[in-house]
Amino acid sequence: MKKEMTERFLEFAAIIVKIGKKLNKTFEGRHVYGQLFRAGTSSGVNYEESHSAQSTRDFIHKREVALKELRESLFWLRLIEKVKFLPEKDPDLIFLLKENQ
Repeated sequence: MKKEMTERFLEFAAIIVKIGKKLNKTFEGRHVYGQLFRAGTSSGVNYEESHSAQSTRDFIHKREVALKELRESLFWLRLIEKVKFLPEKDPDLIFLLKENQ
């Protein structure tokens, strides 16, 4: 289970990095992408850090931070979809939205 989740977080972050090439063409796109990049890539880092938590409380905190970052990522992904920064059928956007539900 741990390895599967790690791979899912890694894939999620990799696709976020990939869509940066599509979004970094306007001021608005760069801003939204920067927010998505920070939230979407840090969620996996917090998940990984939870495996070396110093206490149960620390473990729970790191997992909660990972969840918070995923929720923020979902907001930015939905905004990208709503303002049509990417085509409606963009496979990367579809994957990220589905994976984050």
